[in-house]
Amino acid sequence: MKVLTISGYKAHEIGVFKNSDPAINIIKEAIKQEIVSKLDEGLEWVIISGQLGVEMWAAEVVLELKEDFPALNLAILTAFEQHEEKWNETNQELYQSIAMEADFVESISKSPYTNPQQLKNKNYFHLKKSDGLLMVYDEEKEGSPKYLWNMAKEYSQSTQYELTQITFQDLQWIVEEQQWNSDSTVID
Repeated sequence: MKVLTISGYKAHEIGVFKNSDPAINIIKEAIKQEIVSKLDEGLEWVIISGQLGVEMWAAEVVLELKEDFPALNLAILTAFEQHEEKWNETNQELYQSIAMEADFVESISKSPYTNPQQLKNKNYFHLKKSDGLLMVYDEEKEGSPKYLWNMAKEYSQSTQYELTQITFQDLQWIVEEQQWNSDSTVID
């Protein structure tokens, strides 16, 4: 796998409202584990659409991993121009700082938001330009990722497209593993 699209929930969809929320570190750890395993398979590019939440956390993970894996690249392919325009200043600054460090930034539609078709086009474009999708998504808790997830499942039936899902159970296992590791260091 050379190119991986990463997506998932927006922060508010999973009850994350502060950058200090410990859930972010758990999600980032899950993403990091998946990216590192895919680096062993030849991963070169990670693509996101620049949405707040999982995608921006994934971008932060990629930028951290670039220190040890300088051949890893980050692309931000937004659905439309000025997609961050209505965000608060803190979120705009976060996006701008990540975009400045990304290896490639472009908008699929060359106009600001006009209709939901731009979002469908973005999803399809991401699938066509990547070899697989890593999605932080659990069918038990629907949210905006369901549209890309369902499109990707359908797309993967007719192509060699790899789907990787991080569910809430996977995140719980990371929490338990971290607790186990911190408990065992106390014993040592």
